[in-house]
Formats: sequence, structure tokens, C-alpha cells
Amino acid sequence: MTKRVLTGIQSSGVPHIGNYLGAIRPALEHAKESEGFFFIANYHSLTTTRDRSQMLAQSLDVAATWLALGLDPERTVLWNQSDVPEVCELAWILGCLTSKGMLDKAHAFKDAVAKGKKDVTAGLYTYPVLMAADILAFGTNVVPVGKDQKQHVEMTRDIAQRFNNVFGETLVLPEPYIVENMAVIPGLDGQKMSKSYNNTVELFLPRKKLRKKLMGIKTDSTPVEDPKNPDVCNVFALYKLFSTAEEQADLGDRYRAGGLGYGHAKHELVQVMDRHLAEPRERYEELKANPEEILTVLRHGAERARKVARETLDEVRDRTGLLLSRDIS
Repeated sequence: MTKRVLTGIQSSGVPHIGNYLGAIRPALEHAKESEGFFFIANYHSLTTTRDRSQMLAQSLDVAATWLALGLDPERTVLWNQSDVPEVCELAWILGCLTSKGMLDKAHAFKDAVAKGKKDVTAGLYTYPVLMAADILAFGTNVVPVGKDQKQHVEMTRDIAQRFNNVFGETLVLPEPYIVENMAVIPGLDGQKMSKSYNNTVELFLPRKKLRKKLMGIKTDSTPVEDPKNPDVCNVFALYKLFSTAEEQADLGDRYRAGGLGYGHAKHELVQVMDRHLAEPRERYEELKANPEEILTVLRHGAERARKVARETLDEVRDRTGLLLSRDIS
């Protein structure tokens, strides 16, 4: 039986290297042998985005990114989350079975409270329930996630098990898929790459802008002539994600031998990243210049996604006694 893989990326900013390595690339690899369902999580983005034009533009950016990086819309379903409203109804039903205690433990909510944020919304608090609906609506088997997102898949499994225990076996329990050596992608400051930390490297920066961004990576003050440990260097950590094994071994030896400045290492990083992203960057620019091509893909994907989500929702409504027409027709 073919497994179904699902992932989504928020339309809350231009996709960055962390999105690509942590979610997009693993998902696309899975989709080569699985049934892929990928969406633009614009419902989720409403927790932070309040500008209509920005929401629309960023949704197109995310879709163009998937397509530029190799998503085949004939094989893989790609849609805008808000074009499949069934997930919202499913989220309400699941929310009626989700304990407050579980939501209190969600990382995003706990982090917001710890930072003393005064604008914590119901959307942020119930974020894990909508994420569960996103996953469960499509009978998902595998969810590629970063290590920090594993909790959401575990919560989804708990919610699905609760539903199945109460109403009978209905929902598929998903499994998280984590690429261990890419579990946490370092940003410019060495922390996890995140828009929240303002330390991201956008995916399709022109070469000059890419170089300028990468030259700003935080490093220590070790003199050029001294040996350096590549295993604790932010530059080398990113270099490993785009280079061959031979290139990694060569640059690692140069670090340890001494005489290599961090500026030289950053130049090597620019080279391998630009090589890796040049072709998709060109395709991305073509798509952005022709938005109707993107919209056609999203409309077709939404039709396919809604059909699957409707089947799941009808079964859920029937199990819970909400599908009254089935009993009186």
C-alpha cells in the first residue's frame, strides 16, 4: 500500500534555507515513492499576519518555491489551506475531544507565555488542533518535520487515538519523519534558523545578496593562522548541508590545518549554496512572473484535496452523529 506523506509551510514570509532543508527537501524525497499532499498553511499564518496583500503575496511565494524546487503537480497535490475549509470543521470536532492540559503543553503557547506576550490569541492556543486536522483529514501516514515540530505529530496521534477510542476506528495515526542530521538548521547567529529570530537566509536570493547575507554569519575571533574546529563552526554547519562528502573532508582539513580565515570559509559556502540553488532560483523567478500558472496548480490541487478531506469529514460526522442525512435519507 502506498503511503501518504503530508507537510505544510506557513505563508508568513519568504521561505528560507531552514524551511527547505527541514521540511521541503525531505517531503519531496518522500513524494518520489509516496502519495504527496503539500499545502500552504495560510490559516495558521493568521496567527501572525494581519495584512491582506502580504498574505496573498506570501502564499504565492510558498507555492512558487515548491514548484521551483521540483514538485510535480500531476503527481503531488499542492493547495492553499484556506481552499479546503473542511479542515476547520474537523478541527472543531477534534477540539471537542482535546484537553486543555494538552494544549497548555504546546511549545508555541508555552514560549509565548514565557516571553510574557500579551496578545496570545485563541488561534495560537488551538494551533495544534488545526494542525491535527490538517494531518488527519487526508489519512496521512508520514509527516516530515523538524525535531522541534515532532510534538505536534505526537499530539495529533493522541487526538486521533482519543477520537478512535470514543467513536470507533476512523482516523489514521501518522508517524513523524525526521532527517536527523538536519533536525535543527543553524541560522546566521548559530541559533535555530527562524523568522522569529531574524536570522534566516532566504532561499532564492540573487548571488550578490546571498554573499552579503552569508558574510554576516556569526563566528568566533580565532586568528586566521590558528587551527579551527569545523564541528563547532556555524559556517561549516551550513556548508555540510550543500556540499559533497569530498568537499566537506577537504574544507574540514583546511580548518584543522590553520591558515584558513572565516571569510574564506564563507566564500566556499557561497559557492556551494549558489551552485545548489541557481537552477531553482531561475525557475522561481519565471513562476513569479507568471502567477496564473501558480494559481492554476493551486486550484487543481484544492479540488483533489477537498475530495479526500470531504470523505474523511463525512466519516467523522457519521461516527459522531452529525451526519443526520445518512440516517433519514
